[in-house]
Amino acid sequence: MVASLKPVAGTMDYGQNLRPGDRAPAPYAAGGVPSRGRYYAESECGARSPFQRDRDRVLHSTAFRRLTYKTQVFLPHEGDHFRTRLTHSLEVAQIARTIARQLRLDEDLAETIALAHDLGHSPFGHAGERAIDTEMRPFGGFDHNAQSLRVVTTLERKYLAFDGLNLTWETLEGLAKHNGPVPAGSAVAKVTRHIEGWCSLRLNQWPSAEAQVASLADDIAYLSHDVDDGLRAGLLTFNGLKGVPLAGAIANEVRGLARGTESGRAIYEVTRRMITAMVGDVVTESRRRLLALAPGSPDDIRAANHAVIAFSDAMTLDLGHLKNFLFKAVYHHRRVLDVMEKAENVVRDLFQKYYCDPASLPGGWREAQRGLDDRYRARVACDYLAGQTDRYALAEHRRLFDATPELG
Repeated sequence: MVASLKPVAGTMDYGQNLRPGDRAPAPYAAGGVPSRGRYYAESECGARSPFQRDRDRVLHSTAFRRLTYKTQVFLPHEGDHFRTRLTHSLEVAQIARTIARQLRLDEDLAETIALAHDLGHSPFGHAGERAIDTEMRPFGGFDHNAQSLRVVTTLERKYLAFDGLNLTWETLEGLAKHNGPVPAGSAVAKVTRHIEGWCSLRLNQWPSAEAQVASLADDIAYLSHDVDDGLRAGLLTFNGLKGVPLAGAIANEVRGLARGTESGRAIYEVTRRMITAMVGDVVTESRRRLLALAPGSPDDIRAANHAVIAFSDAMTLDLGHLKNFLFKAVYHHRRVLDVMEKAENVVRDLFQKYYCDPASLPGGWREAQRGLDDRYRARVACDYLAGQTDRYALAEHRRLFDATPELG
């Protein structure tokens, strides 16, 4: 039996809702002015804008394909329907396009940043990142945002004329600063030094509105799909969500409407209503801030001393409580922690093996390590390890060690 799930009044109201035909870019859209270009000069493509071309390069990259088997929260082999780093990135991109369209921004740039923002993630999600960072602390540490920039500027090797993807300045700026201004001396600042010599990313300023959209789309995607995955995995229940800001009220409404239907339908209804509420809030609050700032160009967005694309204060408070709830109920659930503790050990073992025993690396990587000092040998080992999928890392551990833990 399929119940009639009527939308709650007002949940679909984004204010001045723009339809597909109403897409003329605003003067503050990054796509409304010519791109600052690429590190290596290239002739323009007659069929695609610079940002569409960037998007296609990300989609065709090896690092993007590898996201298929990289953990979001649950390991890919724990269930076919749990999010992976790839499906997460696709959901972020879809949400980013929706918000960008409503704010008359460049949808292609917002989508590109969203698709590329996690290219530098290591195997086993944040557990793998913690393990690599611990091992790399004597050599400069590890940060997945900085690693994403290394991927698109250096580590992808597909083109005859250059290393990396040679993305536009605007996409690189968005990847570097999508979470806000970047502190001097940070991992991202160090990775972008060579770009600064070409065309400064202005790391002390806010990024384009499109990059800010991608950042909030990331929050919207992971908060909604982690509730979804948590419910499907049995770590969360509808009753357990009672009192949790945003998710609790929606879960209570859906439970009342969905009696007699399959649980999967009810869970999905919670997810879609959460996304709708958060997107609507971002659009409404951002329109208010744009009206107050009255930006005449993309640089007016960058020069503002605050985020222009944002949640309302009330939504920000609610989402803070929701994040704390998910941290305790899902990310630190004993079932998840047990798996991730084993995964961290796998990553630490592999790093030490690659760093201390160059012969364990495949030929090209082994040659790349030859003659380097400790710091750069560690970085080569880190780059090779960070690019691995979960399943490849486990296969490597089985190849190099006598015993490999069973995960999950």
